[in-house]
Amino acid sequence: MGWLNVYAAVYSPEDHTNLFDMTTNAGKQMMWIGTTVLLIICILVINHKFFDSFAYVFYAFMILMLLLVLVAGSNINGSRSWFKFGAFQIQPAEFAKVATALALAKYLDVPGMNLGRTKELLRIGGIIVLPCILILASNETGSTLVFASFVIMLYREGLPGWIPALGISVAALFVLALVFPKLYIFAGIIVLYGIIVLLMPRYNRTTRNLLSMAMIGAAMMALVTGVDFFVNNVLQKHQRNRIKVLVDPTIDPLGVGWNVTQAKIAIGSGRLQGKGFLEGTQTKFDFVPEQSTDFIFCTIGEEHGFIGSTIVIALFIGLLSRIVILAEKQRSKFARVYGYCVAGIIFFHVMVNIGMTIGLMPVIGIPLPFFSYGGSSLWSFSILLFIFLRLDSRRTALMRR
Repeated sequence: MGWLNVYAAVYSPEDHTNLFDMTTNAGKQMMWIGTTVLLIICILVINHKFFDSFAYVFYAFMILMLLLVLVAGSNINGSRSWFKFGAFQIQPAEFAKVATALALAKYLDVPGMNLGRTKELLRIGGIIVLPCILILASNETGSTLVFASFVIMLYREGLPGWIPALGISVAALFVLALVFPKLYIFAGIIVLYGIIVLLMPRYNRTTRNLLSMAMIGAAMMALVTGVDFFVNNVLQKHQRNRIKVLVDPTIDPLGVGWNVTQAKIAIGSGRLQGKGFLEGTQTKFDFVPEQSTDFIFCTIGEEHGFIGSTIVIALFIGLLSRIVILAEKQRSKFARVYGYCVAGIIFFHVMVNIGMTIGLMPVIGIPLPFFSYGGSSLWSFSILLFIFLRLDSRRTALMRR
């Protein structure tokens, strides 16, 4: 399905573009699919212990590649995160997700591991943050944000609930500070504080508790106050523009808002049943930039409509559900942790990629798994998924005995 939609995105009615034309993204994607099959075969014949034993080796190798790409990588679209070999490019950041997932699974697969201990959290944070820093240094913000998906796995393995709750709260306050005047948010925080105090049992209304709550409220106000400084002085211009478009989609529709505006027009024009395969006018006339990569879902929405889009989303939900179910059935903690990493990464990609095409997420340039054109993304997602299937095959083999 991904291959056919890449073909639809690059198809030209005048030239009658061939599906196997190696000068187009569709033809190149066919080659990547063929090499992916070879990778899958190699993964499935390797002993399952290989991935456990060499997890840290893979991680160290990918850290080395991330360092090397900063020096010897090619600058593409303002991001120095690609190794270029002739007409083809490889992006180490895509494979760093797989290596980090294996390293986390290896580290957590230790008897007595307790995510409530600060020491353990710092070490796990180091494993995640190190590749993030290197990827961010190559100006690849989207790939960096994907590493936040590991919180899903960590929460399953015992991460204290206040940590993800804090992250969600900070993100919510950040968005609110962009949408509403600060005075309204401050008033809301004060009212919320008063309601909590009124509902709190009298024996809990100690000076210490009230001061702690007041400090939390003050920290929330400080965060809201600092949002403008962060957006205007820390973020780069293109990152500021993406946030502005997210907050107000109508801003500069012919400039910074062009991508999102045209993406929503393309998806909306598909209506219920779509215009039909190879019949998408928004696609054919290149109204949507990056049509075969970041905005591939526009092709799905325009040519296959609401029904086709729903089927694709349902397939992803089914895949994610199946991964989580199999992860829970694993006998080894290594396989379970890795399975949740796989589910988290795929979920983040699907949620953000589809979200940004319909204006619910900022445009951060990450691919739709197995649909977007690109050898690095196809290889990395296939490796990510089939390593888990290889680990699961060990469980099923033991069950037959």
